[in-house]
Amino acid sequence: MNRSASPVVIGTIGAGYAAYLHGNGYEKVHGVPVRLKTVCDLNLALAEKVKSRYGYEQVESDYHKLLLDPEIDVIDIVLPPFLHTRVALDALKAGKHVICEKPLTGYFGEPGQENIGNTVPKSEMLASCMKEMELLKQAVAESGKKFMYAENFVYATPVQKAAEILRAKKSKLLFMKGEESLKGSSSAVAGKWCKTGGGTLIRTGTHPLSGMLWLKSQEAAARGETIGIADVTCDVGRTTTILTEEEHRHISARPEDVEDYGVISITFTDGTKALCLASDTVLGGTKNYIEVYANNTALNCNITPTDLLNTYFLDEDGLENVDISEMLPAKLGWNKAFVSDEIIRGYMGEMQDFVEAIAYDREPASGFQLAYDTTRVMYAAYQSAEEGRRIQL
Repeated sequence: MNRSASPVVIGTIGAGYAAYLHGNGYEKVHGVPVRLKTVCDLNLALAEKVKSRYGYEQVESDYHKLLLDPEIDVIDIVLPPFLHTRVALDALKAGKHVICEKPLTGYFGEPGQENIGNTVPKSEMLASCMKEMELLKQAVAESGKKFMYAENFVYATPVQKAAEILRAKKSKLLFMKGEESLKGSSSAVAGKWCKTGGGTLIRTGTHPLSGMLWLKSQEAAARGETIGIADVTCDVGRTTTILTEEEHRHISARPEDVEDYGVISITFTDGTKALCLASDTVLGGTKNYIEVYANNTALNCNITPTDLLNTYFLDEDGLENVDISEMLPAKLGWNKAFVSDEIIRGYMGEMQDFVEAIAYDREPASGFQLAYDTTRVMYAAYQSAEEGRRIQL
């Protein structure tokens, strides 16, 4: 492999939480020089904070200026999901590689349209998403540029090790179960379909779903097989709406027209199964895992929490700027602390892979097809839950 001395030049669009996750990953990329040139956000104060934290050279409020910059190689899209498709299409047409946060896209209704989760048939949502993704698929093909899907579960160290084992043993995956659950989002708009494209399934369930779809693809490649997705069934609910305000005080979920609980059952074309769970009703911190059961091995990928470091505090003095764990109300008592979180949860691995894919002209592990399949399964699942039947894919 020819090692390139030229830096990969990054332009990041969006300065919210995900910009920090990606920034933490860029900081640890090795073997390929990375130049963080421009961070863009309508809120320049937020952009300045990201610039200061990670050493970007400049800030902008108009993302089109990044597309016109001949030095920028890749556009890193860390915007709200309803903006992903438009910006990705513009970037590809401008001849830029694209990194896109999850989910790839979704159904968000017309501008100003509210309550769409209760009024728009999910079959229409699926059809709309498929049409949008086909446009993106065509744009990726015509551009000749890399499309990299920022799904950190693929790069989480336990999942990567599981994939290595499955490839070595040429295992036949019979059943997988994955989950991401927490106490609800801190975002004020997480309860609105028009802002998020769905509820807990698309916000958090996409992570284990993509991880399991990717592991299935690794099995197929190792065994020389072609394995697709046959059908999907799903159940969803709004369980927290029964709570009084007093009972609700520990849970952040405030669903309006979205679900706060969901479970998807997937049947693959080889007859094997996968189960994806997501909930905004789980106290005790973020719960992330994938379990794999094959003909010759069983693997439990515990992503969070881990037992690398357990902490106990009687007070929080001096800990104001120390991250201990996620989605817990306090640092007191015992906690399972996050250690090298950007590595274990895959943020460093995905950025390393993406930068190398650009520098050495190879495909990333997490690319457009995974983003496409994840979104297709997700909206088929929503249709299944609404119509009470199995959806064939």
